[in-house]
Amino acid sequence: MKKIITAALLLTLAACSKLSMDNYQQLKTGMSYNEVTAIIGEPASCEEALGTRTCLWGDDNKQIKAAFLAEKAMLFSHKGLN
Repeated sequence: MKKIITAALLLTLAACSKLSMDNYQQLKTGMSYNEVTAIIGEPASCEEALGTRTCLWGDDNKQIKAAFLAEKAMLFSHKGLN
């Protein structure tokens, strides 16, 4: 029973994905990290180096990437969004 509930929850979350072209088009350079996560949720991963943070939402097939400098977005890219 526990596995069925977990599977149903995962399917519901996948259906409500924030990784969409509509949400991607709302992202603007200069936004704070918190403003970006308010639109597309928490990233799957982030890497930090030399004062920059690069974050990835999604996976190899469907993703949004954002680069931040001093907590402000400076670059966005996407793959596999409809």
